[in-house]
Amino acid sequence: MKLLSSGRRRLLMASLAAFVLLNWFYLLPVNLESGRSYLLGPCLEDMAVVQDLESRFREVKEENRQIRLQLSQSQGTAAQSDNGNHSNQQRRAATDKGPEDGEKRVEEKNNHTECLQSPTVQKCELIHVACVCAGHNATRDAVTLVKSILFHRRTPLHFHFISEKVSSSILGPLFQSWMVPSVQVSFYDMDQLKAEVSWVPNKHYSGIYGLMKLMLTKALPSDLSKVIVLDTDITFATDIADLWGFFKTFTDEQVIGLVENQSDWYLGNLWKNHRPWPALGRGFNTGVILLYLERLQKIHWEQLWRVTAHQQLKRMRSTPLADQDIINAVIKQNPVLVHQLPCFWNVQLSDNTRSDLCYTEVSDLKVIHWNSPKKIHVKNKHVEFFRNLYLTFLEYDGNLLRRELFGCPSPASPESVKLANFKHKQKAELDEDDQCYDFRRQRMMVYRVHPYFLQYEYTAAEDNSDITLVAQLSMDRLQILEALCKHWKGPISLALYMSDAEAQQFLHYAEASDVLKNRKNIAYHVVYREGQFYPINMARNVAMKNTNTPYVFLTDIDFLPMYGLYDYLRKAVLQLDMAHSKKALVVPAFETLRYRLSFPKSKAELLSMLDVGTLYTFRYHLWPKGHAPTDYAKWRTATKPYRVEWKPNFEPYVVVRRDCPEYDQRFVGFGWNKVSHIMELDAQEYDMIVLPEAFMIHMPHAPSFDISKFRSSSVYRKCQNILRNEFHQDLSRKYGSAALKYLTASRNIH
Repeated sequence: MKLLSSGRRRLLMASLAAFVLLNWFYLLPVNLESGRSYLLGPCLEDMAVVQDLESRFREVKEENRQIRLQLSQSQGTAAQSDNGNHSNQQRRAATDKGPEDGEKRVEEKNNHTECLQSPTVQKCELIHVACVCAGHNATRDAVTLVKSILFHRRTPLHFHFISEKVSSSILGPLFQSWMVPSVQVSFYDMDQLKAEVSWVPNKHYSGIYGLMKLMLTKALPSDLSKVIVLDTDITFATDIADLWGFFKTFTDEQVIGLVENQSDWYLGNLWKNHRPWPALGRGFNTGVILLYLERLQKIHWEQLWRVTAHQQLKRMRSTPLADQDIINAVIKQNPVLVHQLPCFWNVQLSDNTRSDLCYTEVSDLKVIHWNSPKKIHVKNKHVEFFRNLYLTFLEYDGNLLRRELFGCPSPASPESVKLANFKHKQKAELDEDDQCYDFRRQRMMVYRVHPYFLQYEYTAAEDNSDITLVAQLSMDRLQILEALCKHWKGPISLALYMSDAEAQQFLHYAEASDVLKNRKNIAYHVVYREGQFYPINMARNVAMKNTNTPYVFLTDIDFLPMYGLYDYLRKAVLQLDMAHSKKALVVPAFETLRYRLSFPKSKAELLSMLDVGTLYTFRYHLWPKGHAPTDYAKWRTATKPYRVEWKPNFEPYVVVRRDCPEYDQRFVGFGWNKVSHIMELDAQEYDMIVLPEAFMIHMPHAPSFDISKFRSSSVYRKCQNILRNEFHQDLSRKYGSAALKYLTASRNIH
């Protein structure tokens, strides 16, 4: 190195003096107006301190920066400004020193990156995020990931999901009903890509899906330049735009941004004869990736990873870590391609990592990665903090994330825009002084729906006679689910009206139940709570639409069907030729006031219990009009199905074809929700056929909150009457003179 000139020596002396002065300012106690004393730390540039001290602090810092820059130039040292990106020679040197020295290097490195700021992004810059998502469990994880991103974000987002049929059928309706402003969602068929990676033997628990990230250049649109790729077991603790900004720090040759692996896996010393795939130093973790897609296309990425994988598989039998092994092998051969991100952008929580070396304070973290099959049950000294952060987003009310980005356009799917405009127009037409305003507004809400919340498996019946039991429930009715499963062995579709936190409680309840966890033919669809009224008919429609059998049994969750009803109804729909006729098969309803009931095993046993007063016809003492048209006297001796006529307020539980009319969603809370549906079935000329050997029994429970409001509020009852009259008028307009009988019957009753 050349000797420094006298001018440079003076510059060096000035530099040392500046460092002394700067450190003095760092440690100086500053008394604020409140009288509290603070020590200035290295990241406290934004603290409101005494004005002249703050000004001098900035001057010294800038002077020191200029001095260091000149010194580095005079010594011929290339100053790198890529926010912690290290040269390949540095990584190799750390590897040669061994894992212990490597860990010290990581710790030292991150102690110097505490104050690093990510490059800023333009206001309203669209950020693209890609995830591989397959299966029911992955969709739930993806929702939690998305919540954490939406919570912090300040820019528009476009999510790209590489998914199979199940995942897209869940996430598609979920995002469409979520209606988050400035969020776009696209889906790409994973099944078309499986053949491209199925030849790679993979032992990772993610299976073939763990290799799909290798195919993103082919799966994503060709005009997409850059994308952030995330595993679904990720939680963000900051704005994702800060991560996106690192694309600006890539050199011309770099195509992929990754965080160093925080375990010793690729060092090959975890156990005797441990042989990992080749990697650069500790290797890189692929839970968080910055992909420069247009550059990957130019270097022929697909050909590059395939050739590398073929070479390595000659000596390695499989990939223990799926795509991560292959990507690391490519980087090992081509180190220039990788841009190393600061480690706090992928803090890896598994039992074999030293992620605690990546940060000094948990508040410094950016991204938490639960990269272990044990997920939130891993061991870590700060695991409680991480777990609480994760649970916060898991149970966070997703409705609160529907906030606008002010000053930014709101790109969305045409369907979402159309629906949002329609609802906005409807709400604008409402009169806030109307005493029934809350009822009318509730009808216009777009509820967030998570279909198939748990795994669902169904095999279609060969005789095309299968029936799905359809019902809705809230948290206070969960206890009847196990009994229902014992009475009905066929498929079930349930809409669960719950908050985000309650949905997680239900998940734990179902996983802990020996009965529920072994029943895969129950489809649970979460309708997330919003507004002050229970949207009972909307929930029924959700459960009914998400069925895949030709027929549905429309019931309520607090009824238990007789043993064997599923098989009996399947025979009935064939015998009565329901496939070619409009029929509604009525299942007579009874009730008991006893919480412990010896459930009747036959019609004869039920009649005996009816005679001695253990059972009653449903609501005979409170609402006889609801089921009197069933003609219980005739049913006692009937041996064949018989037809009954519609009467005002008739609300039986029926089996109909799946393409029957939907429930009218203007009726919320308690009252007239089933009555209106049966009325429309009658308007469409459905025949009401009572089944002679079928029955169901209502089990006792505490009154719902909505029925209590109905009984105690005169406004509630008055508004329901108004909604009834409006329903009658709409029915008359829809079905013409044939529907006038309903309006006439209603007036005669009143």
